[in-house]
Amino acid sequence: MTMPFADFAAHGSIAADEVLALRRAVWADGAISLDEAEALIALNARITQPSDEWRTFFVEALTVLLTEQGEPRGYVSSDQADWLVTRLGLSAPGAPVIELLVHLSERAQSVPPILRAFALERIETAIVERDADGQARVSADEVRWLRRLIFAPGSDGPACVSQSEAEALFRIKDRTLTADNAPEWKLLFVQGVANFLQGLAGAQAPSAEREAELERFIASPEPGLGSYLARATSGAANPLAGLRLAFAPSAVPTRNWQGEAAGAAALTGSETAWLKREVEADGQSDPYEEALAEFLRQG
Repeated sequence: MTMPFADFAAHGSIAADEVLALRRAVWADGAISLDEAEALIALNARITQPSDEWRTFFVEALTVLLTEQGEPRGYVSSDQADWLVTRLGLSAPGAPVIELLVHLSERAQSVPPILRAFALERIETAIVERDADGQARVSADEVRWLRRLIFAPGSDGPACVSQSEAEALFRIKDRTLTADNAPEWKLLFVQGVANFLQGLAGAQAPSAEREAELERFIASPEPGLGSYLARATSGAANPLAGLRLAFAPSAVPTRNWQGEAAGAAALTGSETAWLKREVEADGQSDPYEEALAEFLRQG
């Protein structure tokens, strides 16, 4: 391709007609080369005001390169993941980069752990570095990205939240505790951490009915939750042993949920220790943790 990419985004933005010109040039031969992909990544790093047209094209082009032009199709290899992380690591965690990483986790049959970890780090960094004055907050877009990523098919266990992902949810919660976060954030925090604590491999994302139930609970918690977690996490050697799983076994009818849930309903010692450590990390209980504790107890 002979089109000079450096001529675009001179002022931090790219117009719709410029995106169209790039699209026609890149797809003129029906494929995207490695050189073209690297040029697009370099161009994206100069765009401070990405349009919807640019984000769509950027994600589309890189996804085709990584999932459709190699063998086996539909998989992101370790070498590809290393290349992408190296190239994107120099970029700010903007919307096109995050959307690409999340989309790859959704689209690919499997992605290397380094790519999912990098995607999670980019989202967390975007949240923490949102404002010049350091005021971190979670936006609705970031809630959607987090939800899509931690429940993506390309994960180690589809729809199963990993320990590192659950710990990231706790870090984000602690960093944005007093911020004007999107209302959906508390729901995702409770849902994601509870999913990790299930420990049931192969679980699917909750049904629409179960999610609606959780939304109602988060919106209208029962009185007295403020002291519940403090009571639950003090004194006894296994203080959370009575807490139950968050999601009903009926959410996935294709498995023997009755037998599996019976063996995994109570938190294990390691799960209890992990939750206690995360809860006590900031030295105080908060509404997010109270909602999590109560939802687990009622699950």
